[in-house]
Amino acid sequence: MSAFLSGAGLVIAAVCAAASILLAAGRLRSAAMLTALVLFPVLILGDQWHNHQIVELRHHEAKAAVALVAGVILVVALAWVFRRRPVLMPLAIIGMLPFRIPLESGGETANLLVPLYVVIGAGVLASIFLPPPAEKRHPRWVAKTLAIFIVLYALQALYSEDYSKGLQEVCFFLVPFTLAYILLRELPWDRRLLTWALALVAVEAAAFVLIGSVEYAGRSLFWNEAVIRSNEFHTYFRVNSIFWDPNIYGRYLALVLVVLTAVVMWVRERRAFWLLSGAILIVFLGLAQTFSQSSFIALLAGLAVVAALRWSWRWTLGLVVVGIIGAAVVVLFVGGSGKVTWDKLNVDTSGRSHLISGGAELFSERPLWGYGSGSFQQAYTNHLETKKKAPVTISHTEPITVGAEQGLIGLAAYLALIVVSLWTMAAGLWARGPDRDPMYVFIARAAVLAAFVALLVHTLAYAGFFQDPITWVLMAIGASLAAVRTGAPDRTARATTVPDAA
Repeated sequence: MSAFLSGAGLVIAAVCAAASILLAAGRLRSAAMLTALVLFPVLILGDQWHNHQIVELRHHEAKAAVALVAGVILVVALAWVFRRRPVLMPLAIIGMLPFRIPLESGGETANLLVPLYVVIGAGVLASIFLPPPAEKRHPRWVAKTLAIFIVLYALQALYSEDYSKGLQEVCFFLVPFTLAYILLRELPWDRRLLTWALALVAVEAAAFVLIGSVEYAGRSLFWNEAVIRSNEFHTYFRVNSIFWDPNIYGRYLALVLVVLTAVVMWVRERRAFWLLSGAILIVFLGLAQTFSQSSFIALLAGLAVVAALRWSWRWTLGLVVVGIIGAAVVVLFVGGSGKVTWDKLNVDTSGRSHLISGGAELFSERPLWGYGSGSFQQAYTNHLETKKKAPVTISHTEPITVGAEQGLIGLAAYLALIVVSLWTMAAGLWARGPDRDPMYVFIARAAVLAAFVALLVHTLAYAGFFQDPITWVLMAIGASLAAVRTGAPDRTARATTVPDAA
């Protein structure tokens, strides 16, 4: 594929995805969603056409054709199921969030969210034939800022020092996750659906912990040679369960813990309380086996939001400040020397300090437009690797990544999206009264807000804000719940108090 066609296709895919967010349900939006859905695999295939992995597949035409036909049949079959049982679509998206398929070819492995892509494709097809959802006023600023960021990211990929990486970021993450965002945002997240989603997440997390515990007991991982080798030199043993990276596994468990804890804080039914408490204990044991410091910090941040909502934001803020100061003192004076150098800090953080300072230097060189979307690793290698000694060159801090790649333009769009999302999720939560949102809506909004804050904190240490589909799910559910009319009747209300767990 020529550079011109690739670049034009990339921008068209991003524009269609952005338009899908802004357009009302109807034929025009369906056409935009279908165009984006078709373009993103075509662009990936065109970009990687001469890659030895694709070449190997091209040499096995029959095998590739069978796989393609089977994939299309699966998507169509799932779309038929979603049309008959619409409630299964959001549950399928949430259920597929953690699963990645290792695709091996030519001696290399890529871990792709293939199951999630299949479900999203089926959801888009099903949405075309389903009756349009009831109109409700969505928070428009979230949609606008998200659409702006998507188009901006695609445009800035055109001059990237690593165009292929920028294209992959758009096609593997921004476009399909935008479609998932639309599908989830349009749903009425009532008590029943929220309860089922909570149960699904809790059961999946417990299953992942079981797998991780088997790894921990046997001191053997199922995959990721880098972590396997790392465990051989550490006094502790880190597990990754079905996840490639222990930190991503830890992030997932931390977010589940935040959501479960938020529900427990307001649950009324005793049986639900004890079930959720047991799930919290199991998931926390799994988190402990990851030895992921960033995940524990993210967990504390999410729990702080829950505490602020449940009790007092002033006392919570005070305790957080005291905790941060105490942690800083411990880090600064560990070992009794009281001396901290940048090089020592770089060693303690596995090279991340140099990545941060290097990213800041890249930003200072091109402060307005940056080096282009997806370019951090290439730009760092090209311009700073001889000066900044780091065991890795992939940025682990999201604001640094955005600043270096997209400059002030992208940084402004990124920060605007965060501010608008937080405002939408938090609006009215501290002023909730008996004449405002139904209780289950309040609990769900509190859980989503706390989980989103935890995710934000984790991306400050491990990046992946836009690359994690959980980000988009939280924004979609948060926007949908914020659109619930104050004092609207609860159509799923029942005489029992068990559903209040959701």
